[in-house]
Amino acid sequence: MTPATASRQRMLRRLLETQSITSQRELVVLLEDAGHAVTQATVSRDLFTIGAVKRQFDGKAHYVISPSGEPDYKESRKELFLAVATFVETITSSGNLVVLKTPPGAAQIVAGAIDRVGVGGVVGTVAGDDTVLLVIDATVASESVEKEFEGMGLER
Repeated sequence: MTPATASRQRMLRRLLETQSITSQRELVVLLEDAGHAVTQATVSRDLFTIGAVKRQFDGKAHYVISPSGEPDYKESRKELFLAVATFVETITSSGNLVVLKTPPGAAQIVAGAIDRVGVGGVVGTVAGDDTVLLVIDATVASESVEKEFEGMGLER
């Protein structure tokens, strides 16, 4: 993570902890006012990375960070499916490894989502810029993990 990304994500956390924010567009404006020029896509990725979710209260959906800093399991599972469907371009298994290819810059988003959910059979993840390497438990067929990821809405 670059220093600029870390600074932006700290600011995003502060904004969510101190203000009632209902849209990503609102966050784009607030971050720009704080000196962080961003796109809505960057805000979306940052929200995912810091564990922010939308919760209903006062009749509106607001962005919040859970007390643990992580979204709950149900939300995490939804985010994993979204990350895989959005960013994973190819899935390949070999031996006890599964390789997920993503566009540049997206591998850590996908790996983080996998780590938060704890996909069965996955012992650990290693993320580069555009590749996520999944190490699969020796007692689990990597092909079954590959199929599970294919079933997460990936239609490429």
